[in-house]
Amino acid sequence: MCGIVGYIGNRQAAPLLLAGLEKLEYRGYDSAGIAVLENGAVEVVKCKGRLSALAERLGKTDFGSTLGIGHTRWATHGEPNDLNSHPHISRSGKIAVVHNGIIENYIELKRFLIARGYSFISETDTEVIAHLIEYHYKGDLRKAVTAAMTDIEGSYALGVICSEQNDMFVAARKDSPLIAGIGGNEYFIASDIPAILEHTRDIYILEDKEIAVISRSGAEIFDIYGGKVVKEVFRVNWDIDAAEKSGYEHFMIKEICEEPKVVRDTISPRIRGGDISLDGTGITAESIREIDKIFIVACGTAYHAGVIGKYVIEKLARIPVETELASEFRYRDPMVGPKTLVIVISQSGETLDTMMALKESKRRGARVLSIVNVVGSSIARESDNVLYTQAGPEIAVASTKAYNAQLSAIYLIALKLAQLKGTVSGENFRNIVDNLLALPKAIEKVLGNRSDVQKYASLHYNAKSIFFIGRGLDYALSMEGSLKLKEISYIHSEAYAGGELKHGTIALIEEGTLVVCPMTQLGLREKMTGNIREVKARGAVVLAVVPESCALAEGLADHIVRIPDIDPLVAPVVAATVMQLFAYYVAVLKGCDVDKPRNLAKSVTVE
Repeated sequence: MCGIVGYIGNRQAAPLLLAGLEKLEYRGYDSAGIAVLENGAVEVVKCKGRLSALAERLGKTDFGSTLGIGHTRWATHGEPNDLNSHPHISRSGKIAVVHNGIIENYIELKRFLIARGYSFISETDTEVIAHLIEYHYKGDLRKAVTAAMTDIEGSYALGVICSEQNDMFVAARKDSPLIAGIGGNEYFIASDIPAILEHTRDIYILEDKEIAVISRSGAEIFDIYGGKVVKEVFRVNWDIDAAEKSGYEHFMIKEICEEPKVVRDTISPRIRGGDISLDGTGITAESIREIDKIFIVACGTAYHAGVIGKYVIEKLARIPVETELASEFRYRDPMVGPKTLVIVISQSGETLDTMMALKESKRRGARVLSIVNVVGSSIARESDNVLYTQAGPEIAVASTKAYNAQLSAIYLIALKLAQLKGTVSGENFRNIVDNLLALPKAIEKVLGNRSDVQKYASLHYNAKSIFFIGRGLDYALSMEGSLKLKEISYIHSEAYAGGELKHGTIALIEEGTLVVCPMTQLGLREKMTGNIREVKARGAVVLAVVPESCALAEGLADHIVRIPDIDPLVAPVVAATVMQLFAYYVAVLKGCDVDKPRNLAKSVTVE
């Protein structure tokens, strides 16, 4: 959500800023801009729309500046337009600011500044920051930014330049991610690693309320009290090619096709000699004796992974589990305490709602285990223990491979808990382990037959509404399938438990309505066939997703996608790939921007 880049060095800043912003397009945005120091003055170029529009405007300039900041904005305050785009400049024009996050007390600060002669031209909270820094500026930009931080309530990652200080700029953060990149004779800031990976692999990860002074000679980090902070350099070890399309039409289909490797890389290193090793997660025989309840807290796709986690942990380990939306969790006085294990799930490790839920859990004495994909992310650093997924960089806004990796991690946790508690027999344990190890090949087989999914997508991409129904784990799977479809195709879609159809939902089914019905759960297939007959009787067209050996859908469903036979407990990991492929092909056939769907952001860093 929003993107920040900054540069100082010996090269022209504008092309580097634009290239860095292009690497952050996956985060979601609706306007973009840059500010550079040119001949002792702040020069700003910004506009509504895609980076191509900004590039066109920049093409009419001839900036030689070697210092600047850039931004892609996802609108929160004020509509997407040129005026509300970042960077924002102060009253005198001396200071320019880019900002990710939300300033909660901006109205109060705005009134304070208006009373002192400041005027505002945008609807944003960010313009307040630019004027506030100027209000505090007395010749030292770092001190001015620090003073402004003490006034601001909310979340922010900031990049700030000043026309009077042409050999440095300042960055700061609270609750929104920001890194500083260390090159040979050049230095960067960015809201995410891909923006600068082409230029350096060495970074500083800024912590809350830290301020970075980025100059031509290096990057110095300070705390909010002015003390210097000694930081360890974090070395990025993944390949830049992982963030490229590599010949695929879209990042999304590339990432779906990477799922066999991602699942294998997440599971295989943790299964040793037929046993599960979860070193570093804090899951031990001693620790689980203290647990009387588990909360799984997440947002969006990660939340749907958590719903499957509830089913699987309760079934295997017999521990009560509640799955909670992070955005609701801390506002309902949750019953969390020292005997609670809170599992938080986030692909980026920067999801602000999830971070706030994590902090609330720790405040109440709970132990927090996070499942995240990004080493060194904020949630990983704040957690008591971490289980890293091995998805690599996920660029498409709609999560696919990260979801499958999250599911893989959840199954490992559930099975280890069950083993330690003695709630699973040795034979059943070995069977599930074998099935987990079989997942990559099963997904490969689904990908090898993806033309079948594409064919069915071509029959229904003009649908106005599509429904998903399932029972048990298939209901949890349906929730994610429905979300994936609406995210990227903009088709109205809902997921319902199959047994709830007769309690009102069936009123929405009419002639020609497509209903997607996963049937991976052996003990619930007979019930699901009854639900399919109910919607068929109202004129629905049914697409069933079933194991190869299941004959129940024959003669009942209009379309059938088959997945390899595998234990029903882990089958949703394989069937998820089918759901993702269906959403992808529908969106492509509709001509949608698959990797960057409207109004959405990859990393949601506002509440």
